[in-house]
Amino acid sequence: MNEQTGHPAFRIQLSATPRGARLARRLAVAQLADWGWPYGCPVSDTAAHLVAELAANAVRHGRVRGRDFRLRLVLLDHGRALRIEVTDPRPERLPTVGHHAPDGESGRGMLLVEALAERWGTDAGNDLCTKTVWCEISSPAVCGLT
Repeated sequence: MNEQTGHPAFRIQLSATPRGARLARRLAVAQLADWGWPYGCPVSDTAAHLVAELAANAVRHGRVRGRDFRLRLVLLDHGRALRIEVTDPRPERLPTVGHHAPDGESGRGMLLVEALAERWGTDAGNDLCTKTVWCEISSPAVCGLT
């Protein structure tokens, strides 16, 4: 439970490595299952894609040697919405949409976030030494129902 908002929340700090990014996705899916969205349901699948992309970006573009990244999941509006937040120590490196080489193998991740999330954005940390990239999706009360 988030002490500030009273909403159910999950938060974990992970190493800024590919292994940490993979773990973020797995832990997010496990937490969603605890909240009632089992592996394979639309909410779980969408959230898994979003967490994977945001965590990979934190590791690839937001990494500072010796600093971790944070994953936070928050249920909003009595469980009708899910907010995903990934915080990294590189406030100067903001994500962009659509700036990639047409034949490149990377650079399309935020297009995926924009397509899957209802909204997304960034926030600077209180200390201006971090940034949080967040997104929100609707989450029906029971898996498979809208």
